[in-house]
Amino acid sequence: MVEIALPEASLARHRRPRLGYGLTLTAALLFAANGAVSKVALQASDLGALRWTQLRSTGAFVGLAVVLVILARDRLRVRRSELAPLAFYGICGFAFVQWFYFVAIERLPIGIGNLLQFTAPVLVALWARFAWREPVRRRVWASLALVLVGLALVSQLWSGFALDTVGTVAALLAAVMLAVFYLAGERLVASREPLPLVCLAMGVATLFWAIAQPWWSFPFERLSIDAVLPGTDAATVPVWALALVTVTLGTIAPFSLSMIALRHLPATTVGIVATVEPVAAAVVAWAWLDEALAAAQILGGVIVLAGIFLAETSRRAGRRSAGSSRGCPPRRPARNRECPSPRGRTASSPRRRSRRRSG
Repeated sequence: MVEIALPEASLARHRRPRLGYGLTLTAALLFAANGAVSKVALQASDLGALRWTQLRSTGAFVGLAVVLVILARDRLRVRRSELAPLAFYGICGFAFVQWFYFVAIERLPIGIGNLLQFTAPVLVALWARFAWREPVRRRVWASLALVLVGLALVSQLWSGFALDTVGTVAALLAAVMLAVFYLAGERLVASREPLPLVCLAMGVATLFWAIAQPWWSFPFERLSIDAVLPGTDAATVPVWALALVTVTLGTIAPFSLSMIALRHLPATTVGIVATVEPVAAAVVAWAWLDEALAAAQILGGVIVLAGIFLAETSRRAGRRSAGSSRGCPPRRPARNRECPSPRGRTASSPRRRSRRRSG
């Protein structure tokens, strides 16, 4: 969602913007559909959000690890200095994000739970401004105001807060953890390729859940329960099949597509296109699960998406204005300002050097 600092060379080679847009849109639609699939499985099996999160993380890690061991084993090697950052990233950015999200959609309409989680870019922009001291566009304040107004409409505050309290808190905690996912990933992906990083982080989440909830106590018998598919009279599918869909099409595929898209589009653009996910999730939930939203909630959702759009673009100008090692930081214009050369000397134009020699 935010601008991830991928290596410059990897972004410049073989960029195909149309492919990037297609990959990002497909990933967003798969993530959106996964919410409905997971909710059907959770309600039918009564596994609970913790066990479903454990199943999803473990399955995704195994699938990605098998592929990377075959194709790029060297990229899974971890240095000792990376252990602590990877542990933090995997637990907060993967284990907790998924857990809080599943708790939220168990208790809230999927569209609202997804929307609340997607307020993470606003938190990212605020953290970048106050913690990292990065310059951001003034529009971040407008984005914050829009998000707050939109959330007030979504929650219908005038009628005494119509949303489930536990579900709302879980969705907001998912937003906080998602912001951690973006911020930590922004630093880690500068030294690691995205897909191996996702695999390693999923591995950390898998280990975390295996310790918190040992596999020998997993209620495997509930995976054989038949879940009735909404919108049908008597069509059923076993929960293990829904779990397989969640792992493959709801986790491995969209994560991989999103990471590949970052090779063809700036991450800010990827984040903006990905905001179609809350809209798609609400549409899927309405069409398949009959989760209708009030007119005020739909209006609030549109306002929140507008705020998210502003937050997504608020850091981009700041990073340009912060300057780079190739030029001067353009903070204040000066008449005779000269940029320091990489060797520490003053870089002058060829015309000035020729005048000095002739003088």
